[in-house]
Amino acid sequence: MRITAIDVFPLNLPMLQNFSISGGQVGSKNAGAPHVYVRITTDDGKEGWGEARPSHRWSYETLETVVSTIQNYFAEALRGMELVNLEEIHSVMDQQISSGITRGQPIAKAAIDMAVMDAVGKSTGQPLAHVWLSPQQKKIALSYLISATNVEDAAEKARIAKDQGYTGVDVKIGLNPEKDIEIIKAVKEVIPEAYFRVDANQAYRLKEAMRLSREMEKIGVNVFEQPLIAGDLQGHAKLREFTTIPIALDESIWTPEDVVRAIRLEACDAIVIKVTKMSGLSRAKQCGEIAQAAGLELIGGGLTESSLGLYASAQLFHALGITSPVDLNGPLFLADDPSKVKAEIEQGEVTLPSGLGIGWEVDAAKLERLSV
Repeated sequence: MRITAIDVFPLNLPMLQNFSISGGQVGSKNAGAPHVYVRITTDDGKEGWGEARPSHRWSYETLETVVSTIQNYFAEALRGMELVNLEEIHSVMDQQISSGITRGQPIAKAAIDMAVMDAVGKSTGQPLAHVWLSPQQKKIALSYLISATNVEDAAEKARIAKDQGYTGVDVKIGLNPEKDIEIIKAVKEVIPEAYFRVDANQAYRLKEAMRLSREMEKIGVNVFEQPLIAGDLQGHAKLREFTTIPIALDESIWTPEDVVRAIRLEACDAIVIKVTKMSGLSRAKQCGEIAQAAGLELIGGGLTESSLGLYASAQLFHALGITSPVDLNGPLFLADDPSKVKAEIEQGEVTLPSGLGIGWEVDAAKLERLSV
């Protein structure tokens, strides 16, 4: 099982609604959203598919850099390598693109890693879950993402979440800081029983986050995600001592080494597992296992990936034993993607495919139509 070809497909996927975080807009109905698909072909004729979801509002990687990195640096270096030697594949990619503050081009590497894992499953005749010695699951429960700048919109989205059967909500704050607490209160009043994530996406300084945490304790928030800038682990440790709300780290955690650093500094109670930011399924699994060994909670997240990335992430989250509703919100925001069977939400859950590897199949006509 060796790699014989790597093909890259830059895509622009249409969006159902605009999506913003505290750093700015990550996709819109007018402009769509950038995604990059990768196809790995093996010497036994199997195809493995992977997805990257870059956003210049969330990290330094863009659609252009993901495509050029894979085409110009990874494809030739990886040709001829054995699929099952995944650590060596990552070692070669790490040599091709040197690390900076974080591991070099992790989002581009995530697409390669996912495609390799998909191809391994297909070549060995197993679903991805069985490759990890985990049982297949039929569904995954999602958290409804609420990104609003005013109380009325937030409450309306909370009502939608409740009516559609969601058991968790993920509220973005920092878009309109003066309204944060009112927005959180409004959502809690509408759907009080939901697992309640509040995600600041690095929007605050320590004193502001402390003030917010006191108010959120009264409201009843389950977890406060990435309140401070990514590099401020000591600030997160101080906030963790100050508040009773569990602190989760997302943008601070990209690698297994980042998990170890956060554990040593006692900077968090939970980490957010995201396949795209963690260089793929295999490294994300390592991050989760290290965190679990240290007693940290795991939270599942995504970057509005399409059905391909959602299915792969969902199977990883099940393998890691994540039971809280996960933030795989692509179906909330994407109008279409190149899937034969697109992920659809019913009663706050997505049905997972049962095929080999990830179980995802490409619609070639859609792939061509959505390519840029």
